[in-house]
Amino acid sequence: MKSIKLFEIKKLQTSFPSVKITDSKQAADFIRQFWGDDIEIFESFYLLMLNMNNVTIGYAKISQGGIAGTVVDVRLICKYAVDSLCSSVIVAHNHPSGNLNPSSQDIDITNKLKQALQLLDIKLIEHIILTKDAYYSFADEGRI
Repeated sequence: MKSIKLFEIKKLQTSFPSVKITDSKQAADFIRQFWGDDIEIFESFYLLMLNMNNVTIGYAKISQGGIAGTVVDVRLICKYAVDSLCSSVIVAHNHPSGNLNPSSQDIDITNKLKQALQLLDIKLIEHIILTKDAYYSFADEGRI
């Protein structure tokens, strides 16, 4: 029986350079490129995978929802992280409303992800919320 690959990690190629992420602004700027004009239309959730030196090695779009939310499956994030053999991850999503404040659901998923990834010896180093012109960093605010 032939195996069908259901998920594929987007490998960073020459057109998508590997970058060493050193702070939240750099992470937000790097991840912002995954959105187009839709950043103010519907909510999307992305995963950025990094090696031991915090250099980007791949990314995946986890979900795309409506104007007020999107579903985030912790198992999918863990699967991508394990498949990529990454050492750490950054997650990001946008708030089409323009409100940078994390919701209770945002805080809950961050805590769930941190705990699940710790079991796999993978570190959640950042969760970024993006709006058209700004960002919120869970790490900078002491929430990771």
